[in-house]
Amino acid sequence: MQRAAVWLTGIAFIALSLTSMGGPARADGVPVANAPAAYLTVSNWTGAYVGVETGAGLGETDISNPYGASIFGDTVRTPGYLIGLEAGYNWQAPGSHWVFGAEGDIVFRDTDGTATCFATPFPVGPAAGMLTSSNCSADPDWTGTLTGRIGYATGLMGRTLLFAKGGVAFQHNDVDATTNFGFGVFPITKTSSSDTRWGWTLGAGVEQMITPAWSLKLEYDYLDFGSGNLVTPATFSTTPAGAFVAVPSRTASIDQTDQVVKLGLNYRLGTDPFADWPSSSPEVPRSSHHLLHSGWAFEAAARYYYSVGRFQKDLAAGPTNANNLISRLVYDDLTANAGELYGRVDTPWGIFVKGFGGGGDISGGHMNDEDWGLGGPPFTAYSNTISGLSDTSMNYLTVDAGIDVLHGRGYKVGAFAGYNYVYEQYAATDCTQIADQASGICAPPIFNTPVITETDHWNSLRLGFEGIAWLAPHLKLTADAAYLPYVKFSGVDNHWLRVPVLLIDETGKGQGAQIEAMLSYYFSPEFSVGLGGRYWMMWTTSGSDTFNGVPTNREDTFRYERAGVFLQATYLFDPPDTRRVPLK
Repeated sequence: MQRAAVWLTGIAFIALSLTSMGGPARADGVPVANAPAAYLTVSNWTGAYVGVETGAGLGETDISNPYGASIFGDTVRTPGYLIGLEAGYNWQAPGSHWVFGAEGDIVFRDTDGTATCFATPFPVGPAAGMLTSSNCSADPDWTGTLTGRIGYATGLMGRTLLFAKGGVAFQHNDVDATTNFGFGVFPITKTSSSDTRWGWTLGAGVEQMITPAWSLKLEYDYLDFGSGNLVTPATFSTTPAGAFVAVPSRTASIDQTDQVVKLGLNYRLGTDPFADWPSSSPEVPRSSHHLLHSGWAFEAAARYYYSVGRFQKDLAAGPTNANNLISRLVYDDLTANAGELYGRVDTPWGIFVKGFGGGGDISGGHMNDEDWGLGGPPFTAYSNTISGLSDTSMNYLTVDAGIDVLHGRGYKVGAFAGYNYVYEQYAATDCTQIADQASGICAPPIFNTPVITETDHWNSLRLGFEGIAWLAPHLKLTADAAYLPYVKFSGVDNHWLRVPVLLIDETGKGQGAQIEAMLSYYFSPEFSVGLGGRYWMMWTTSGSDTFNGVPTNREDTFRYERAGVFLQATYLFDPPDTRRVPLK
């Protein structure tokens, strides 16, 4: 979703303003007047580097409709996990804060997506029927960039680099279009396009030099890969009287864009990987003591979380072709307000445990229910009803345990494993036909009546990487990215208007990705307020359902997204510990 990375841009601007304002400070975070010259020295970013990066992205493949104006669909969303490598070179003029560089990277993706395409009345006119439409899928599997960078070194000793970048981008993407259920009269046909396309990219981020050899990076990039072509599959339409009309292939255009958020760790070549800053380096706030690996620390926080979600399920027409659909339901713009409690424990051995739980209400959104090949008479190629949603509930829980891999004064980098649970419910309470009125489904419209209720549970395992770094005396950046190697989905769909009521039990297994970042400002060594953002995505690679207990023996797919921003108030319990290393 296009809102998924807006929060990162906000964090970058906040970091720019606060790090520019922040001067040297005592150990308690109070600014120091008349600071010695050592505090004003600018670190040198010059040199070559290599690194690893991970994160999440949302791709969109827009497919034009050569048959006319679509009533729905035509944009395939491909949220997913990414992991890759990068390399580059920085040059910083002596005594200057400005840093110039060049960088290249390549990331591999675990993602795919589907959407309805070519859903349009055909032929055009007052007696138009409906084109059966197709199920379009996209699968971008790797992406690369070659960019120039310009940055400004700020913060303590110039170790915080705020940067912008731009250049060329390239991506390999497979796009398919498959005709949906054809009454057993018309054959199922499929067309494909597979190519590597070049385009452009713009991005921005923040990179923190945590030691002379290592730096942490958080970055947002927008990528545009231009246009290509896809031959549509031969299909058919139905007239208002229910007659079948064959429709030949045409040519559609494809436009691809991508948004990614990446958390990276870079190593400066030729530098001792175990080197640390000299003892004369500036101090960081006492509130970063718990990053020192030398004692216990406890954090407790409360959060307000505002988010927008999406849930999609594709119901295959049979057991052998998951891309040939008989029905699809899309719940979109699922706005939610929630409260959360967060906790973290750091130990003297570098082991940490963190987690949060929350709950709230889903107060907005709508649902599109699509069906293909409805029997007659009259026969209906395509039906699409839209429904408003009533207020429902959500709750969720995340628990992680990990160990620090790198640590020192004012930073830590760790790896973790954990568990995530999500519960959400959506309830449609009205129904209006927006495709073929002759279908008789929600034509005339239905209001203030239970239509469909979807109740879902997602359980997943998390494997992730976190980075924490002080950007300025009062300013701390925290980010983590997790791959979900195992996701289990279970859901219940109640179709209340069926007689008898249709109860659909749904199950599936798959993967996912989650990424989160927060910028915190410390008013005292113990108390801070943070602004953060989060993007979750989960999808199944195998799924099935039963209708009132009877297996349908078909392949179903379920996809979930939620993105939002949160405001956090934190209190740090930092008990005295004689083993603690003093900040000198």
